[in-house]
Order: sequence, then C-alpha cells, then structure tokens
Amino acid sequence: MGAKKIGVLTGGGDCPGLNAVIRGIVRKGVQEYDYGFVGFRDGWRGPLEGDTVPLGIPAVRGILPRGGTILGSSRTNPFKAENGVRRIKENLAKYEVDSLIAIGGEDTLGVAARLTDEYGVPVVGVPKTIDNDLSATDYTFGFDTAVGIATEAIDRLHTTAESHMRVLVVEVMGRHAGWIALHSGLAGGANVILIPEQRFDVEQVCAWVTSRFKASYAPIVVVAEGAMPKDGEMVLKDGTQDSFGHVRLSGVGEWLAKEIEGRTGKEARTTVLGHVQRGGTPSAFDRWLATRFGLHAIEAVRDGDFGKMVALKGTDIVRVPIAEATAKLKTVDPALYTEVGIFFG
Repeated sequence: MGAKKIGVLTGGGDCPGLNAVIRGIVRKGVQEYDYGFVGFRDGWRGPLEGDTVPLGIPAVRGILPRGGTILGSSRTNPFKAENGVRRIKENLAKYEVDSLIAIGGEDTLGVAARLTDEYGVPVVGVPKTIDNDLSATDYTFGFDTAVGIATEAIDRLHTTAESHMRVLVVEVMGRHAGWIALHSGLAGGANVILIPEQRFDVEQVCAWVTSRFKASYAPIVVVAEGAMPKDGEMVLKDGTQDSFGHVRLSGVGEWLAKEIEGRTGKEARTTVLGHVQRGGTPSAFDRWLATRFGLHAIEAVRDGDFGKMVALKGTDIVRVPIAEATAKLKTVDPALYTEVGIFFG
C-alpha cells in the first residue's frame, strides 16, 4: 500500500481563515507524513460529483492572508441527493482517498458525523463559522475577523450619525446566536444591542434611543439578523430555503429603523453589513487559530481518530466527537447580555 491520500473540502458559508487551515493541513501532511492530498471543490458537491483539484505544497503557497477558500464552497447536502452516500464512497475509491478532512459549520460537520457514524466513511472535522456558535470549541476562526470588520463599521457610523443627529441601525450576521452583535456592539460603543437569544421590546428600544438624544448624542443600534421583537416573527429576505432547510435572513434592521422613526419622530437609517463581514483578509488571531486547527486535524488523521473535530479549549487544541460538537448551538448567556446592558440608552 502506498502513502495515504487525504481529501480536503470546505463547506457552508466562506470564512476568513479557511485557506490557513488548508495550508496547515497540507504543509504538515506532506512534510512530516508524506501524505498526498486531493482537494474537493465546493463543499460536499466535490466528493458527490467527483470534482477535484490538485492539492500539494505549490497550491498552498501564498494563501495564508487570503480570505475565502481556494477550494470553493457550497451548501450542498449529499443526503438530499439521489444515492448521495454511494456516490461519495465511489468517488473516494476512484481517487484512492483514504479519509476526508471536512472544514465547516454545523451543517457541513453534521453531514461528516453521519457519514462516519452511520456509513463508516473516515472523516475528521474542523470547525468554521463567523457566528462562533459551535458549542464544543471556545472560538471558531473567522469570528475575530467578522467582529473587527463590524466594529470598524460602527466606529465610522458614529461620526456620520452625530453629524446629522439621526439614528443609525447596523444589521450584522447572526442567525441564532448574537456573538458578533454582542462583541462588536460593545467594542464599538453601540447604545443598543439586540440578539436572537433575547426578544426585544420595540418601545424599550425607542426609550433608549430617546434617552440618548437627550444627552446630545446620536444613537447606534446594533441588531443581529436573527433578532426578533417580543410580539413579532423573524424578518425574512424571502421564503426560499437552502438544502439544509435554512431560510434567507435580512431585513430586521430596515424594519426596526422604520419603527424607531415612526415612534420617536427621529430620522433613522440602516446599514446592513452582510457578506462584507466574512470577506477579505483574516485577522492575525484567525490565521493563528486556523493554522493550528489544520496542524491538529492532520494529526487526528495520522492517529486514525475519525469522527472527531478539533476544538479550542483555553489555549489547547483538543478533539471532541463531531456529533457532540454539532448537537447544540453555543448561544449568548443571558447573564452576559445583562452585563453589557449598562451601556444601553
């Protein structure tokens, strides 16, 4: 039997730091273990359709500071495809791939857990999400970059808000978890932070806004895309769903700005940061964390420790079962949200 060949894929939304993981995996795998690598294109679509790219040391040179992923990504769910598992197994055999490293969030890793536990496909997982909502790891790479981008935007919006004495509502990403809103809102000196974990009272938001104007300041309201009013529903962009059943969010910022303007008489505008939060070059912390995840993922492959995900605990990289890591989301503790409430209004 020749040297091992490992497949690598990146699934779900793109994220700053993905290329650093790929680089860490390939550099250590080739230099220390003499492994070969196959890159699968566009998440689970790659092994499903047999779409590959060469993945060796030349392919990973210079990619450390690059955002996005050189392998491409998608939200493909192979369990929704006809004969999906059989096709993946056939393509792994065709390309002589011994095992897979799947880099992704709850959906990508959920597929990885099922493939290993139910179908015996050897997979190691690497956690990726700017939302920082995977419960088994203290931090996911991409989060620090997203918070930095959102904080810089809030800093810039303060000056234009105060020049016109208007309310500026900043909508940030966060479907079920408000970590980006909480961190960037606190770091950027927002006057109101609204997160999915705590339904908000529009009247209370308006009271905070009015209070801020009385102090001769223009308020900044940071709202996560998944935040909901007490007596309303989540605001959707449209009713379409991806292959994992997720609807497209966006619109709560615009809705809230209209409510504030109508109730307070103060002009309110919305800035939706959207995909800019996960684009561009990763921060130093995200490059560091992503690289370490890559180095430890290839060690898990060497040890045959499949069905596991690498995770950050304190300053240590540990391994946890993928199924456990994706079983529940890590959401903002109510006590932590209450802690920052001193700055509201």
